[in-house]
Amino acid sequence: MKKLVLYLLLAFPLGLFAQTNDEAAIKAVVQRETDTWRAGDIKGHAECWHVQPYSRILVSLPDGTSIDVPPAVMLNPTPDIMGGGGNSINSNYRIGIIGDAAWSSHDQETTAKDGTKSYSYEMRMLEKINGQWKIVGESVHHYTPKTK
Repeated sequence: MKKLVLYLLLAFPLGLFAQTNDEAAIKAVVQRETDTWRAGDIKGHAECWHVQPYSRILVSLPDGTSIDVPPAVMLNPTPDIMGGGGNSINSNYRIGIIGDAAWSSHDQETTAKDGTKSYSYEMRMLEKINGQWKIVGESVHHYTPKTK
């Protein structure tokens, strides 16, 4: 009985710590993917991804149309489609981890070089590949904020 109590006392905090490390690593790769896209860093952006046969990228636009982006584009996009500078702020992360698979959602506010702002709700599907979290799919939903 004493061994069981000792095990629970040690295992519970370690489990929480591991979850926190994974969550931090997931946020870091999602933020890096965001930043490398805005910077036009093709190599850095590709390093965030691990395209699988089941990978999918869906983007919905404020006008109601949607785009089914070929996942290979994430590994070798043409420079003209990447972000073109500016910055993005990701907030309101929600992360779920089940073993070596995870999902992450966040709100994104992007400011283009000319100061124009755009907004999206984003979700990433991730897998732990060789000990590192990599994005395997994403869903991006652009929207126009309601005026008050």
